[in-house]
Amino acid sequence: MTADLLVRAARAVTGDPGEAERPLAVGVTGARITAVEPLSSSGLTGRAVLELGPDVVLMPGLVDSHVHVCEPGNTEWEGFATATRAAAAGGITTLVDMPLDSVPTTVSADALQVKRKVASGQCHVDVGFWGGVIPGNGPELAPLAGAGVTGFKCFLADSGSPDFPPVSPAQLTEALGLAAGLGRPLLVHAESAEAAAAIQAAAPGRSYAKYLAASPRGLENLAVAQVIEAARATGGHAHIVHLSSSDALPMIASARREGVRITAETCPHYLTRSAEEIGEGETTCKCSPPIREADNRELLWSGLRDRVLELVVSDHSPCTPDMKELGTGDFAQAWGGIASLQLSLPLVWTQARSRGFGPGDIAAWMSAAPARLAGLTAKGRIAEGYDADFCVLAPDEPFAVDEGKLHHKHPATTPYAGRRLYGVVRASILRGQKIDLGQPRGQLLCRDAA
Repeated sequence: MTADLLVRAARAVTGDPGEAERPLAVGVTGARITAVEPLSSSGLTGRAVLELGPDVVLMPGLVDSHVHVCEPGNTEWEGFATATRAAAAGGITTLVDMPLDSVPTTVSADALQVKRKVASGQCHVDVGFWGGVIPGNGPELAPLAGAGVTGFKCFLADSGSPDFPPVSPAQLTEALGLAAGLGRPLLVHAESAEAAAAIQAAAPGRSYAKYLAASPRGLENLAVAQVIEAARATGGHAHIVHLSSSDALPMIASARREGVRITAETCPHYLTRSAEEIGEGETTCKCSPPIREADNRELLWSGLRDRVLELVVSDHSPCTPDMKELGTGDFAQAWGGIASLQLSLPLVWTQARSRGFGPGDIAAWMSAAPARLAGLTAKGRIAEGYDADFCVLAPDEPFAVDEGKLHHKHPATTPYAGRRLYGVVRASILRGQKIDLGQPRGQLLCRDAA
């Protein structure tokens, strides 16, 4: 059979951890991959042929399972059109939207439908949705699962959103049991509200050191321990989002050896920046949990090498420049979140290549594992039966971050302006067709049945 599209790649990776590059021929019929063969012995033919030379690597399209799209309600922060355009420009072909920072928050099936209706027709990449867990909405979890959410998300500390309050450790355990019964993971923002309340910290003002001192690693470590025990008690799958404290890695590894279902992710800013280099008033770097010291960063990289950390996702948390207090540099008042959706791949790749990792590792961390977490079984790999979603990356091509070329709504909030990176995305291909940033054709996804 002649494929609709034949991709002939001198260098390719499919999504397996530690996979070496190899030459592949990939056949696409309709929207799906129908054949994957060694390039040298392939007899595949195609009505259209994409020939990729040795200067680029064919990868699975990236899956970013941690993105805050603020529409409806706070579209001036970020909307589906701008967020998904930035994603596509960065090699991301699927993203999963977090349940807060929009109005309404996604804590009921009705609220999910509001969000899906607004997103429809605007998206340049495929989009899934997490549901939210807040105190008292346990009865809403089954309807949300029935409506196709990829799983659930909760906070153990103040979320910064009055309509998305945190849960207590007891409520966490209850929610994790409910999520387990629905075949969904529970994602947890793991910082301890109780421990945070006990810290008597001076107002940070323009001092990053004071901001960091108010959010020590212990806040995360205690909360991660609570999540582990909730997962142990319920048998549910708990997932730690945006881990910044390397202290928690031995706990997670130990729990996993004991059969506890717990996974964890980290983010480009924790792998790229360090507290020592963040200047006074540099509020573009404010996030929660905070960016920690350089030695902590290196231990996070070790966690990826040891596969204790399985995912790298953006935690794209956008806002307006005013909310970032760019004029005052006041860490106490600035919004806590980093917008990095378009830059995630080159940020991580630039650091990874200097530590001996290859494109196969990137595909495992940023494609296969996030798709697996979200239950998107047609995404994240180059294999027969999967969606024909690809990223074509020029890994050795350098560039300097130019705010004028960023597609998210407020490029001035990036902490990476002028930074020299490696890895230029030459093309993003969604279901067998190159993404045209002028023509949104992304689909809204539901999690496959458990």
